[in-house]
Amino acid sequence: MNLTSFTDYGLRMLMRMASAPDRAFSTADLAEEFKLSRNHLAKIMQQLARGGIVETRRGMNGGAVLCRNPSEIRIGDVVRLLEQGQALVECFRSDGNNCTIDACCRLKARLRHAETRFIDDLNQSTLADIALPEHAAA
Repeated sequence: MNLTSFTDYGLRMLMRMASAPDRAFSTADLAEEFKLSRNHLAKIMQQLARGGIVETRRGMNGGAVLCRNPSEIRIGDVVRLLEQGQALVECFRSDGNNCTIDACCRLKARLRHAETRFIDDLNQSTLADIALPEHAAA
Protein backbone atom coordinates (compact mmCIF):
# COMPACT_ATOMS: atom_id res chain seq x y z
CA MET A 1 0.00 0.00 0.00
CA ASN A 2 1.41 3.38 -0.95
CA LEU A 3 -0.28 6.56 0.23
CA THR A 4 0.07 9.66 -1.91
CA SER A 5 2.06 12.66 -0.73
CA PHE A 6 -1.32 14.46 -0.64
CA THR A 7 -2.43 12.12 2.15
CA ASP A 8 0.96 12.11 3.86
CA TYR A 9 1.05 15.91 4.05
CA GLY A 10 -2.60 16.06 5.08
CA LEU A 11 -1.96 13.71 7.98
CA ARG A 12 1.08 15.77 9.04
CA MET A 13 -1.00 18.94 9.06
CA LEU A 14 -3.75 17.28 11.09
CA MET A 15 -1.25 15.81 13.55
CA ARG A 16 0.08 19.34 14.11
CA MET A 17 -3.41 20.81 14.42
CA ALA A 18 -4.37 18.11 16.93
CA SER A 19 -1.49 19.22 19.16
CA ALA A 20 -3.30 22.56 19.67
CA PRO A 21 -6.93 21.91 18.68
CA ASP A 22 -8.19 25.35 19.74
CA ARG A 23 -5.67 27.23 17.61
CA ALA A 24 -6.22 28.37 14.02
CA PHE A 25 -3.38 27.38 11.69
CA SER A 26 -2.56 29.22 8.49
CA THR A 27 -1.48 27.22 5.49
CA ALA A 28 1.55 29.50 5.21
CA ASP A 29 2.65 28.68 8.76
CA LEU A 30 2.18 24.95 8.23
CA ALA A 31 4.07 25.10 4.93
CA GLU A 32 6.97 26.86 6.61
CA GLU A 33 6.98 24.49 9.59
CA PHE A 34 7.03 21.36 7.42
CA LYS A 35 9.12 22.84 4.58
CA LEU A 36 6.41 22.04 2.02
CA SER A 37 4.70 23.89 -0.81
CA ARG A 38 2.07 26.35 0.42
CA ASN A 39 0.01 25.85 -2.75
CA HIS A 40 0.01 22.08 -2.30
CA LEU A 41 -1.01 22.38 1.35
CA ALA A 42 -3.78 24.82 0.41
CA LYS A 43 -5.28 22.19 -1.92
CA ILE A 44 -5.10 19.60 0.83
CA MET A 45 -6.70 22.00 3.31
CA GLN A 46 -9.55 22.61 0.85
CA GLN A 47 -10.17 18.87 0.59
CA LEU A 48 -10.14 18.54 4.39
CA ALA A 49 -12.63 21.41 4.62
CA ARG A 50 -14.93 19.84 1.98
CA GLY A 51 -14.75 16.60 3.95
CA GLY A 52 -15.80 18.27 7.18
CA ILE A 53 -12.51 17.67 8.98
CA VAL A 54 -11.45 21.31 9.24
CA GLU A 55 -13.14 24.67 9.02
CA THR A 56 -11.36 27.55 7.35
CA ARG A 57 -11.76 31.14 8.46
CA ARG A 58 -10.71 34.32 6.72
CA GLY A 59 -9.49 37.52 8.28
CA MET A 60 -7.13 38.68 10.99
CA ASN A 61 -7.61 35.60 13.19
CA GLY A 62 -8.14 33.34 10.22
CA GLY A 63 -6.75 29.94 9.44
CA ALA A 64 -7.96 26.39 9.72
CA VAL A 65 -9.31 24.74 12.85
CA LEU A 66 -10.47 21.21 13.48
CA CYS A 67 -14.25 20.84 13.19
CA ARG A 68 -14.38 18.22 15.93
CA ASN A 69 -12.37 17.06 18.88
CA PRO A 70 -9.29 15.12 17.68
CA SER A 71 -10.57 12.05 19.55
CA GLU A 72 -13.60 12.01 17.22
CA ILE A 73 -11.65 12.11 13.95
CA ARG A 74 -10.78 8.61 12.71
CA ILE A 75 -7.52 8.17 10.78
CA GLY A 76 -9.03 5.76 8.25
CA ASP A 77 -11.77 8.26 7.41
CA VAL A 78 -9.12 10.92 6.77
CA VAL A 79 -7.10 8.55 4.56
CA ARG A 80 -10.23 7.57 2.63
CA LEU A 81 -11.06 11.26 2.08
CA LEU A 82 -7.58 12.24 0.96
CA GLU A 83 -7.00 9.15 -1.18
CA GLN A 84 -10.34 9.65 -2.94
CA GLY A 85 -9.89 8.94 -6.63
CA GLN A 86 -6.60 7.05 -6.11
CA ALA A 87 -7.18 3.47 -7.14
CA LEU A 88 -5.13 0.75 -5.46
CA VAL A 89 -4.95 -1.10 -8.79
CA GLU A 90 -6.11 -0.29 -12.30
CA CYS A 91 -9.29 -2.36 -12.10
CA PHE A 92 -10.51 -0.18 -9.19
CA ARG A 93 -10.31 2.99 -11.28
CA SER A 94 -13.61 4.75 -11.84
CA ASP A 95 -12.47 6.40 -15.08
CA GLY A 96 -11.77 3.25 -17.02
CA ASN A 97 -10.20 -0.12 -16.75
CA ASN A 98 -7.90 -1.59 -19.37
CA CYS A 99 -7.15 -4.80 -17.52
CA THR A 100 -7.36 -7.74 -19.91
CA ILE A 101 -8.06 -10.31 -17.19
CA ASP A 102 -10.71 -8.35 -15.28
CA ALA A 103 -13.55 -10.71 -16.21
CA CYS A 104 -11.81 -13.79 -14.78
CA CYS A 105 -9.59 -12.25 -12.08
CA ARG A 106 -9.76 -13.80 -8.62
CA LEU A 107 -7.36 -11.29 -7.09
CA LYS A 108 -9.63 -8.24 -7.35
CA ALA A 109 -11.99 -9.29 -4.55
CA ARG A 110 -9.08 -10.06 -2.25
CA LEU A 111 -7.50 -6.68 -2.91
CA ARG A 112 -10.81 -4.91 -2.28
CA HIS A 113 -11.12 -6.81 1.01
CA ALA A 114 -7.54 -5.89 1.99
CA GLU A 115 -8.15 -2.24 1.17
CA THR A 116 -11.28 -2.24 3.36
CA ARG A 117 -9.40 -3.93 6.20
CA PHE A 118 -6.62 -1.34 5.90
CA ILE A 119 -9.08 1.54 6.36
CA ASP A 120 -10.90 -0.34 9.14
CA ASP A 121 -7.60 -0.89 10.95
CA LEU A 122 -6.66 2.78 10.65
CA ASN A 123 -10.08 3.67 12.01
CA GLN A 124 -9.09 2.00 15.27
CA SER A 125 -7.02 5.15 15.88
CA THR A 126 -8.03 8.77 16.12
CA LEU A 127 -6.24 12.00 15.44
CA ALA A 128 -5.79 12.37 19.21
CA ASP A 129 -3.76 9.13 19.18
CA ILE A 130 -1.27 10.51 16.66
CA ALA A 131 -1.14 14.20 17.62
CA LEU A 132 2.38 15.56 17.65
CA PRO A 133 3.87 15.92 21.12
CA GLU A 134 3.88 19.53 22.28
CA HIS A 135 7.69 19.72 22.30
CA ALA A 136 7.81 18.59 18.65
CA ALA A 137 5.28 21.17 17.54
CA ALA A 138 7.04 24.45 16.87
